Amino acid sequence: MNVARARQLLRNFDVRALFIEELGWDRHNAALEIVVLGSSITLSALAEKRGMVAYHCPAPTGQSLPDYAQRRKIELQVAKATHEHLIVFTDPTNTIQIWQWVKREPGKPAACREHTYRASQPGDALLQKLEAIAFTLDEEETLSLTDVTRRARVGFDVERVTKRFYDRFQKEHAAFLRFIAGISKAADREWYASVMLNRLMFVYFIQRKGFLDGDRDYLRNRLARMRAKHGRDKFYSFYRYFLLRLFHEGLGGRERSHELEALLGRIPYLNGGLFDIHELEQPDRYGTNIEIPDSAFERIFDYFDQYQWHLDERPLKADNEINPDVLGYIFEKYINQKQMGAYYTKEDVTEYIGKNTVLPFLFDAARAKCRIAFENPGGPTVWNLLQNDPDRYVYGAVRHGMGVSLPPDIAAGINPSALHQPVGDGPVENLDLRKRWNRPAEEEAGLPTETWREVIGRRKRYEDLRAKLIAGEVREINDLITFNLDIRQFAQDAIENCEGPELLRAFWHAIERVTILDPTCGSGAFLFAALNILEPLYEACLARMEGFVDDLDRSGEKHRPEKYTDFRQVLANVAAHPNRRYFILKSIILYNLFGVDLMEEAVEICKLRLFLKLAAQVEPDTTARNFGIEPLPDIDFNIRAGNTLVGYSNYEEAERAITSKLDLDNSIEKIAAKAADLQKTFDNFRLRQIEGDGPVSTEGKLELRRRLKALEDELNRHLAIEYGVKAGDKTAYDRWMTSHQPFHWFIEFHGVIKDGGFGIVLGNPPYISSRRVRRTYTTRGYVTEQCPDIYAWIMERSTSLVSLDGRFGMIVPLSLTFSGGFQPLRGLLLDQFDSNWFSSFARIPAALFSAEVRVRNTIHLGCRRGQKRAYTTSTHRWFEEARPHLIESMHYAAFKPTVWDGLVPKLSHEGLLHALESAKREFPSLERYRSARHGSEPLYFRKSAYNWISFSLKPAPCYDANGKRIAGTDSGEVSFSDATTRDQAHTLLNGKIGLLWWAVIGDDFHVTLSNLASIPFPIKRVEAVGDKRGEALRAALEAAMQANLVFKLNAGKRIGNYNLAKCRDTSDRSDAIWRDALGLQDVWDEVDLAYVQLVKTDFGQGESDDRGGG
Repeated sequence: MNVARARQLLRNFDVRALFIEELGWDRHNAALEIVVLGSSITLSALAEKRGMVAYHCPAPTGQSLPDYAQRRKIELQVAKATHEHLIVFTDPTNTIQIWQWVKREPGKPAACREHTYRASQPGDALLQKLEAIAFTLDEEETLSLTDVTRRARVGFDVERVTKRFYDRFQKEHAAFLRFIAGISKAADREWYASVMLNRLMFVYFIQRKGFLDGDRDYLRNRLARMRAKHGRDKFYSFYRYFLLRLFHEGLGGRERSHELEALLGRIPYLNGGLFDIHELEQPDRYGTNIEIPDSAFERIFDYFDQYQWHLDERPLKADNEINPDVLGYIFEKYINQKQMGAYYTKEDVTEYIGKNTVLPFLFDAARAKCRIAFENPGGPTVWNLLQNDPDRYVYGAVRHGMGVSLPPDIAAGINPSALHQPVGDGPVENLDLRKRWNRPAEEEAGLPTETWREVIGRRKRYEDLRAKLIAGEVREINDLITFNLDIRQFAQDAIENCEGPELLRAFWHAIERVTILDPTCGSGAFLFAALNILEPLYEACLARMEGFVDDLDRSGEKHRPEKYTDFRQVLANVAAHPNRRYFILKSIILYNLFGVDLMEEAVEICKLRLFLKLAAQVEPDTTARNFGIEPLPDIDFNIRAGNTLVGYSNYEEAERAITSKLDLDNSIEKIAAKAADLQKTFDNFRLRQIEGDGPVSTEGKLELRRRLKALEDELNRHLAIEYGVKAGDKTAYDRWMTSHQPFHWFIEFHGVIKDGGFGIVLGNPPYISSRRVRRTYTTRGYVTEQCPDIYAWIMERSTSLVSLDGRFGMIVPLSLTFSGGFQPLRGLLLDQFDSNWFSSFARIPAALFSAEVRVRNTIHLGCRRGQKRAYTTSTHRWFEEARPHLIESMHYAAFKPTVWDGLVPKLSHEGLLHALESAKREFPSLERYRSARHGSEPLYFRKSAYNWISFSLKPAPCYDANGKRIAGTDSGEVSFSDATTRDQAHTLLNGKIGLLWWAVIGDDFHVTLSNLASIPFPIKRVEAVGDKRGEALRAALEAAMQANLVFKLNAGKRIGNYNLAKCRDTSDRSDAIWRDALGLQDVWDEVDLAYVQLVKTDFGQGESDDRGGG
């Protein structure tokens, strides 16, 4: 592009020529007529590029430019005709242009952006944006859902690179550790090795970007320079003479002497706490005793230099590329090696939990301040966005293939005449027609691995959901969670389309003040998700403020001097900083994000990743002060180390404990006063970093730490006495401190706790046996104390930290839903939160976590205030290629907790779930018909299952390595008082109904009597409707099972099992009798669909699946 020529065309308002002659777009002559608020508006096409159209929208003579709200309405109507577009608004006098486009980035909501150009301006900023926008949209317009899927399947595998990097990282970490001298404790030596490697990795990222004296090999070249000057490993070693000074005085120090500048060259001051004198480097710890030879750094630089270090957010493209995201994976793998039960949570999970906690909280807060925008009978509300353009908020995965006609042989199975044909001796037409539905769907109609039956089910759900949106039935923010709508896009649009300033103010204040905590933050995966969710909303608020202010200034209308003063002040504060996005991210990190972790190393790498996120926003400018980068925020008081489970969570808890010990000197009141005073200092500490002259001095920060530690010590001594440590026993106290690492929430985050708690608590707690943890430390006062895994304790502690209007979200093992050991936790969650959502996920064929973890999971979301509701999903099973659409395509069903005896049922199909609830209330359970006398009339079953469960009249055979028949070790037995009841149970349990019941209340693997004894068993009704056919069907089913006996080799033994997946032609006929008896006729389509989603195999061929036996 010729910038001078482009500038002239822009100044002459010859926008068509600008697109065609300078931006290389194609000619496009067309008109688009739209209707906005009853008025017709005509836009003319300026140019077109590969499907993207640039439109001109001139203001009629005598009228002013449309205001921001009108421009958004115009854009939304244009989008319905041309998805990818750009609009240029001009005034009649050719003095103002407003360029409007929609920014689309993977993983973010579509965001409307505008740039105002005045004829008196040179226009350089706009021309730069046009180049970037054209490039981005050229690339994006070629994407489709299929492309995204294909990229996910065959694209670059980040985990593969990470594994390769980490495998070597482990070796280099161990080698570097051996080089460190002067640190006596092994744990401290490991810690310091991690500290040094973190610092060095940070420096590698910023040196490659040119921040360090313009030298992209800064560290290696400085090592060579030091050696040339002083010799290898002399007294002035690279570590002590150069690196420590680089960290403490250079990157971490504002003032530089000439001697230091000569040593370090021109480098920026970064602050951030990362380069402070570390605790282990303090004189009262190891100080000057620490030594690391040059050879240690030579080796680590050789390792690092094998990779390309990219300080940006673009996807990796080659095996030797490293970006900051990799550090999160590395750290979590390092923690796993230490068997701490922490697993790296992938972005689809962190985003799902983040957006469905953070965004509903913001809407609740905005609604409390601006009710008319949400409750306006007969007038416009934010919910109109859903009505006016429902498809915008339905995920692409759900909409996929909606315009594709079904093949005739598939369509023939929809509502056939024999839909409810009674069971007879001949074939059932409906079953034969729909057997074709179990074939894989064609790519244009189905998502990866979908069958036609699943496509038809998804289409029906889409049609039902779209009808609800158009009818205006979705008017609560919780509904967007329940219906799994695109809540990020809705939030973005609600802010961008604010009609009045009150709603914008309400959202802005909510975003400013929301506090988000991960109580076991690890390397910060959930905090990053929250950061990425808040950032576009922060930007949208600023853009909408600019819209209000610009509209007012351009209108020339008389107004109060104070109108929009608050908006102008915010915008002026942002404009005072050199990089807008850096400032937004820095503000969010300082004011919105909080984390705690038991491991110091976790805290350090979490902060490191946040710093790298900020540094990635800035390109070094050698002509600017400090290379154009603002000092990093100091977040030592946001991201903290300590034991989430041990310590006083609030003032009342500490007060009860301390006043119970005859608090004659009013120590609790003194503690509270000190905590309040300390909070004021913290607040000032943060404010200076955003609005003042940078961070407080090192001395001021040390004084803060000293005061905080003194307060911690005072509370620790009170708490230690509660744990049985005698006052004055220093040895016992030090031992208790080391093992328990107490963390007192009401002083560490005093302001947040005093205000009622955190708005959002989210995360992925460690999964560790409670018994194992008790060997190290104990907890006190937990309702979930006896639960077998500490994730229950962490969830309980977290509920005490959530504010009364707060939201909660965590991913934990599937045991939350079914295990008797976790009944206290389920009761606690249902009591503490008015609304609860449980979504569950299997581990075979694929799992949410990586291959070495492979746990079954449940995601729990909780809302403090609202209607008492509980929702659940099926336990999702999927193949890895379906992962990109897994969470977007899931959906919830409402359930009644009181019906399920304290369990959480796992079923996404609401009609079927309610039918099962009715049957459970109406009919006696199988338990009533069991016989206590062992072996009376038995059925034998396999104790593990996957695609089927099998109950047989005789035990499945088992043979040793020599072919001798032996007793099976994985079989169970259930007895009945008479053969008739046994035979009826045989047909029920071996059919789809029995399998689905096991899936609804079981653990996705074990088959237990407690699972199946609760199944409704309307035997009297079956006898009434089944007539004599039941006996014949039972005999036919037993014969089919014997014909489909399969063997699996395990530890030299051949273990038999009956493959029920190959018996469905027979079991479906007996299922029809149970269907009628249980009242499932109207939901049988849902039974078939749930079965297909559960049994991941090729039904059409009747193939078995050897994963996990049955």
